[in-house]
Amino acid sequence: MVLLKVAQGDERAMEQCISKYGPLVWSIAKRHVQDHSAAEDIVQETFTDLWRSAKRYNPDIATESTFVGLLARRRAIDFARKEGRRPQLEPMPEAEALPQAAIESSAALRCESEDVRAALKELPQETQQIFHLHFDEGMTHPEIVKKTGLPLGTVKTRLRRGLIDLRNRLSILDRGQPSSSATP
Repeated sequence: MVLLKVAQGDERAMEQCISKYGPLVWSIAKRHVQDHSAAEDIVQETFTDLWRSAKRYNPDIATESTFVGLLARRRAIDFARKEGRRPQLEPMPEAEALPQAAIESSAALRCESEDVRAALKELPQETQQIFHLHFDEGMTHPEIVKKTGLPLGTVKTRLRRGLIDLRNRLSILDRGQPSSSATP
């Protein structure tokens, strides 16, 4: 009885268990998932779970292979369900595959850093300070709240409004129009 020895914490028994029931667990995992790597994960999780739950095995209720098989089946089904709930994401195309016209016309890519700096200087001083703390110093919203003493909602609102204002100023520059606050 390998599982009884595993329940007692015998590491050699765990090696015997893996040797004896590895093919069974592998076949169950492969039946539920097609991906080789995912099947390996299921096998590993099954034997890890078996190591922890071997004490629950009762030879009067089921054979060892049935106990191991049920545990493997449960792990495989749980894994397949979890994967089924994940959204299927498509990889982004490589930059070379994107239409060149779309890349070249993007205002964000054509903005010069000087334009961004000039547009930033047009923002209110409070917004500039929060931008500096967030983007230059890498502070989180709660850290900015601690440093400035401003309410969290105010910090978030100023960041959002500042970004919208900055985007509008840069889009005006992109169209070749002077901004409203620029001096002639």
